[in-house]
Amino acid sequence: MAQLFSRRATTIFRVVLTLTPLAAAAGGGLTYAWLRSDAAWGVGKPAPQPIPFRHDLHAGVLKIDCRYCHTGAERAADAGMPSAQTCMTCHSQIWAGASVLEPLRTALALDTPLRWRSVSRLPDFAYFHHGAHVSKGVTCATCHGRVEEMPKTVKARTLSMGWCLECHRDPGSRLPLHTAVLATAEKKQPSGQAPRAHDTSLLMSCSTCHR
Repeated sequence: MAQLFSRRATTIFRVVLTLTPLAAAAGGGLTYAWLRSDAAWGVGKPAPQPIPFRHDLHAGVLKIDCRYCHTGAERAADAGMPSAQTCMTCHSQIWAGASVLEPLRTALALDTPLRWRSVSRLPDFAYFHHGAHVSKGVTCATCHGRVEEMPKTVKARTLSMGWCLECHRDPGSRLPLHTAVLATAEKKQPSGQAPRAHDTSLLMSCSTCHR
């Protein structure tokens, strides 16, 4: 019986059979690496804002407390964004006529909110409570980075489920304030009694963040 394919065709076919699964595996690996990269999560990217607000000036140079603009950070689920009235506390006298502040004056005149865009917004299926975290010693920089050094506010962490779980598994080693509280509690333990271990079972429960 005559040979249907030449030796060259057979070689090419074998090479294709070998390279196809390798290429698929490499593509899957690259896709997986990309999905876990900072770029895929928008880390380092600013969001367009109605007014080019500078955290490095307000929080850095002027030392304005974060809670002055984000009033709900200590007690509410949402930290909140500054209203036009909050901004005009200073800007009714400072840079009052600056063209860059026209959206602020318009919002105040029409009694409409400023449309700030969050760079760290979580998806709707993930529940996060600012007050619960702040009360346990989580600082702003833990999740948002050094905003007082940012001319444009950018996302500093992935805020992925994996990133959050790293802290939930071992919060004491990542939160200086919380670690100090634990250390004080351990000193108060009676002599010869082992300190109580920190219970992270609730922090690792799916229903804590997915309600």
